[in-house]
Amino acid sequence: MTHARFRALLILGVVLVAAVALAVAAGSRGPQPLPPRPPDERPTLLLLTSLPLMFGEEFSLQQSGSPALKALETRYRVVPISVTDAQELAKGRLLLMAHPLAQPAEDLVALDEWVRRGGRVLLLADPMLEWPSKRPLGDRLRPPPMFMDTGLLAHWGLRLDTPDERGARLRKLGGFDVMTASPGQLFGACRINGDRLVAHCTVGKGRATIVADADLLDPDRLGPGAAHNLDALLEELAQLERT
Repeated sequence: MTHARFRALLILGVVLVAAVALAVAAGSRGPQPLPPRPPDERPTLLLLTSLPLMFGEEFSLQQSGSPALKALETRYRVVPISVTDAQELAKGRLLLMAHPLAQPAEDLVALDEWVRRGGRVLLLADPMLEWPSKRPLGDRLRPPPMFMDTGLLAHWGLRLDTPDERGARLRKLGGFDVMTASPGQLFGACRINGDRLVAHCTVGKGRATIVADADLLDPDRLGPGAAHNLDALLEELAQLERT
């Protein structure tokens, strides 16, 4: 072997070792939060929720929105909707349903058809919501204590079970460790992660991601373990955009 060839092989070996070391280092850092998008590059995100994300419970103009809303607005133009009828869904291609109120049967049909034509939805369906509220039980503006499933999940091949015990639980979402509160468990034909918090479903030409907790949208209440809750939310939305 000539000296020149030996030197070339040596350089190649050093380069390969460095590449492997960088890959290992990148993997050890874990997932990284997504950067903000420039305002003119933010796509529309439809938002349907019973939670006080846009305003507080008092609907005061002095409030500037929840931490979850502020995180979403770094990457999306958030458009709130009140129902999932065809007219509202036509406003966008990506939808976040965060513990929504029960939808009429005709609107569930419209939602299913919208997804099957290529829509993307991230549904946070909490079977045991722990979100605090000052509003009395029975108040129409108080978030329901559980996700009011009227057949949508079963139609998509899923079952949502309530937790055996209440309490904070560390789970995986979007590659991040997230803190949840009394999360449920998902079962069925979709691709479900190991702790049964998340199901990724193919529905016709579209995609539906279902998460069995909505309390994760209130990281300030859940403590230090919730530091990446909203990063995980943005990552799951980004995955829906990419698929």
